[in-house]
Amino acid sequence: MGRHMTKKRYEQRTDLEKIQSQWHKLTGLHSRDEASAAIVRAATAAEIAANFAMREEFESRSKFDGEFVNNLLRWANGLDGKINRLLLPLAKGRKSHKAFNDVKKDAVQINQKRNAIAHQGEFCNVGESEEIIKRARKFIHAVVRVYEPGFTLKDQK
Repeated sequence: MGRHMTKKRYEQRTDLEKIQSQWHKLTGLHSRDEASAAIVRAATAAEIAANFAMREEFESRSKFDGEFVNNLLRWANGLDGKINRLLLPLAKGRKSHKAFNDVKKDAVQINQKRNAIAHQGEFCNVGESEEIIKRARKFIHAVVRVYEPGFTLKDQK
């Protein structure tokens, strides 16, 4: 497929397509030394992965409609809230709980750095962005692969 194919509008993409779009954008930003912007994109991709996991859990275990689930995701407010208020409590006693708990520390680090950039105007260097990108990749793969075992993020060429 060529580069000139008609792109699906962002809001019409699936969560997995949105994650990959964010990842593609962040690898380009990172390669151009836009470290802070790359971190924000990495955090966004991680948060979309948490949204994906929540939607999968609700779809398989409840009859709640998508609007209600989306309201819960907004209420949880950020990666930290989604992990602590929704994913971990919902997964308690299930195999997925270990996968989510294993990357909780990564989620905290991603969220803290993103908030420092977005709310305090912090600038970050390439080393900091490499660390957060590495944590985000680990988080995304751990969370998404609970539901889609073959999922792999693709970096921009």
